[in-house]
Amino acid sequence: MDFFIFKKLVSVLVMPINVAILLLILSLVFFKRKPKFAFKSLISAVVLLIVTASPPISNQLVVPMEQNYESFSLSAKPVDYIVILGCGHQSNDALAVTSQLKPCSLQRLVEGLRISRLHPEATIITSGHSIKDPVSNAEKVKQAAIALGIDGRKIITENYPKDTQEEAELIGPRVKGKNVVLVTDAYHLPRAIKYFELQGVNAIPAPAGYFVKNPNADIHWLSYFPSSHNLYKASIAWYEAMGRAWQWIAY
Repeated sequence: MDFFIFKKLVSVLVMPINVAILLLILSLVFFKRKPKFAFKSLISAVVLLIVTASPPISNQLVVPMEQNYESFSLSAKPVDYIVILGCGHQSNDALAVTSQLKPCSLQRLVEGLRISRLHPEATIITSGHSIKDPVSNAEKVKQAAIALGIDGRKIITENYPKDTQEEAELIGPRVKGKNVVLVTDAYHLPRAIKYFELQGVNAIPAPAGYFVKNPNADIHWLSYFPSSHNLYKASIAWYEAMGRAWQWIAY
């Protein structure tokens, strides 16, 4: 099995929702043979879902990951490259190209374009492959950037990286020694910066796509109810934590 697929499979299997589903299945399987074990599995699944879907928990998991860097303002010297890391899309010619991007890709693109307005001298690099889609994520983001007014001649695509490590390995040699701005989701940025540092690239961090816009804001009481969005935030935090653990072990 390809190691990339293995990593993705493991990360999916240990997501909170999938662990809860496994516990629920176990409770059904052992309902008659081991009722105590089945009851414990059922309670564990319910508790796991409630806890990870609750705003106080999900926010506390993701906020520390998002607060490592300030928003990009203006570089003291000219920017050579703006690197926009890939995320995902689904091609559908019936939709505007911007609507084909996943929210994470769209948010990264918007931040990259904002920085491009501040530093029009910079060349934009988009990256990301596609497993089954006929168009790579790098190419689709480029198409969206052109639709939003960017000159296509200012955009370079890296169509083959499958994950952050490969993005750093493929893009690093091109941008090493240059003034580089690295754009990705705020929670993901520390790990991405580390991978680029391993390639000798000291990139300027440019966080995008915050899950928690203002950690100090007062939360309305209705927002404390469990929700699928909060479960998603907790899953993202868990996925990133596993990615950082793997990076720490490997490097």
